[in-house]
Amino acid sequence: MKVLTSPSSFGQISSKPFDIIREAGFEIIDNPYKRKLTKDEVIDLAHDCIGIVAGVELLDKDVLSKLAKLKCISRVGIGLDNIDLKYAIKKNIGVLNTPDGPTRSVAELTIGMTLSLLRRIPQADSALKKRIWEKQSGNLLHGKIIGVVGLGRIGKMVSEYFRALGNVVIGYDIIPDKKWAKNNNVEFMSLEKLLASSDIITLHIPTKNNIPIISQKEFRMMPENSFLINLSRGNVVDEEALLGALSNGHLSGAAVDVFAEEPYNGPLCDLDNVVLTPHIGSYAKEGKVQMEIDAVRNLLQFLG
Repeated sequence: MKVLTSPSSFGQISSKPFDIIREAGFEIIDNPYKRKLTKDEVIDLAHDCIGIVAGVELLDKDVLSKLAKLKCISRVGIGLDNIDLKYAIKKNIGVLNTPDGPTRSVAELTIGMTLSLLRRIPQADSALKKRIWEKQSGNLLHGKIIGVVGLGRIGKMVSEYFRALGNVVIGYDIIPDKKWAKNNNVEFMSLEKLLASSDIITLHIPTKNNIPIISQKEFRMMPENSFLINLSRGNVVDEEALLGALSNGHLSGAAVDVFAEEPYNGPLCDLDNVVLTPHIGSYAKEGKVQMEIDAVRNLLQFLG
């Protein structure tokens, strides 16, 4: 019985997730490329597997139809937008996730990215390491209105962090949790009104059919000199439109952890007013190990 562990860095912090799989009597097929797998690579590696401990690789109908033995996909993380859920149900393939695993890690990184962006910490660090004593002039977080798009587990924790720092927080969600919002002094509003009213917008939503939620039209709604933070999915933001908004000065800056194509080496790398990280939202050691363990245990419990 074989299990594919597809996330590029699975088991790097601790061998315990691998140990749990082996102790349960399964053979491990690990990701040999140490990057996001292509569709053909998933098919090749998982063709004989009954389970996949999954990352963000595409598991659509074309892939799943070629995995005859597959019984369960256990996602390391929350989002399931990379999996064709309807087809998985049709094929009796169980699909599980770890909804609590990355919450605190991503929420804390959001705060870190915000402060780095506002105070230009990466630019100051880079200059000084080049032996250049250059004082960076940034912005205060104090007084900024924070717009949180997507109020699931992560968005709620992000909102609570910003509220604790004294910021006004406004939110948008398809299914607003009005009781939580009232208890945490967060006002829900339409996406259009939120975009027009926020100094800093942080995204915590999945994509639908890989259609961007923030594109040129939405950037025009945002105030001049506002900031955008994306730690959700790369396809949530039209990267070409983001490049334009940053290049023409409409946006003061952006912090981006996720990209439409990863690894990313596109033109955003050439801009000074953007902070880029290589999809590390869940990469806090404590949270990442627990998330991997939870994903493995979910898989083994399903397979019985």
